Amino acid sequence: MLKKISVQQLTVGMHLKEFCGSWMEHPFWRTGFVITDPKDITTILASSIKEVWIDSSKGLDVADGQSAVTESESEEQVEEELRQAVSAQREVAPVTIDVELQRAAKICYQSKQAVMSMFQEARMGNTVDAGGAKQMVEEITDSVTRNPGALISLARLKTADDYTYMHSVAVCAMMVALAKQLGLDEEQCRLAGLAGLMHDLGKAAMPMDVLNKPGKLTDAEFAIIKTHPQEGYRLLKGGKDVDPVVLDVCLHHHEKTDGSGYPEGLKAEEISLFAKMGAVCDVYDAITSNRPYKTGWDPAESLRKMAEWANGHFDGKVFQAFVKSLGIYPIGSLVRLSSGRLGVVVEQTAKSLTTPCVKVFFSTKSNMRIVPELVDLSKPTANDKIASREDPAKWRFTDLNELWSGLPNAPW
Repeated sequence: MLKKISVQQLTVGMHLKEFCGSWMEHPFWRTGFVITDPKDITTILASSIKEVWIDSSKGLDVADGQSAVTESESEEQVEEELRQAVSAQREVAPVTIDVELQRAAKICYQSKQAVMSMFQEARMGNTVDAGGAKQMVEEITDSVTRNPGALISLARLKTADDYTYMHSVAVCAMMVALAKQLGLDEEQCRLAGLAGLMHDLGKAAMPMDVLNKPGKLTDAEFAIIKTHPQEGYRLLKGGKDVDPVVLDVCLHHHEKTDGSGYPEGLKAEEISLFAKMGAVCDVYDAITSNRPYKTGWDPAESLRKMAEWANGHFDGKVFQAFVKSLGIYPIGSLVRLSSGRLGVVVEQTAKSLTTPCVKVFFSTKSNMRIVPELVDLSKPTANDKIASREDPAKWRFTDLNELWSGLPNAPW
């Protein structure tokens, strides 16, 4: 029997069916489990969750004399709440990047915690419920809808230690933005995001010493890592009602259009649209991220490198849409203007992929820092333009990410 109780009434042995609140309000990836560790109760009490549903047929009931609301008693209330939830307007109106960044930072933090929990569940051999991620994907989708650059760019600021988890969040956000660019409908955009979030689940089955090795992998180790698509597919297949799109992207995001990818060596039209999207998003985030053995490439440099590989690696139409979704000079790119000033791209503009908003902060003529100034290159009054991209490694600016985001590195 389902009963709604206060979190203060929770005890070890109860079967926690569901939290009464958003997934962003608690740190648990899943619901529907028997509480065996008192620390879980402490964590719940420390969250903003006030009530939970328990299933007394699968775990301990509340003590005699304690109040609880049965499912039938709260049915009318729940129905009303559901009606309100359905009619509620999601916040998706466009906003500037500086407005969205704070909200995106919170989503990044909560998403990372949830993905870490998901991977831990998989490592323990527990079934992974892909459906439990749908609310998370909706939050990420809404952020991308409000401003596509904010969350995608923040997710790139991952550390080497949290790469595996934030990579899933970043690919989720990019898959949503790419799906929108390709003109897919709302349900397909959400599916693309869910597939991006789950695409690397198989890495939970990889030996930790191989997965986190700080140097180049041996051939034998690389052969192990290359099994992660099949392992992820196996883990997801064991869950309930996993959409075929999610399974497909998990299994095929390392396929290449010339047939040289893995695990099945599929070619061109043998690879689905969603798997082709996954391939592009996966590679971009991998090469722009700092790893134990390599510093990530600048965003603009990464797109240039990917363009070199595009023929035979990526689907042309998908790659072109990906570039349009990020801009030729993605947020965070270091550029030199024709005036000789250096700046970092802070936001894309609607006019052109080559005229973003840039925050200039350095003069190459005087070889000195200057007072930061925001320049919208798309405006008719702008008397400057991008002359070239610059290699951040050459200049060694330590505050480049803070300049464009206004936030410290990896603010989660």
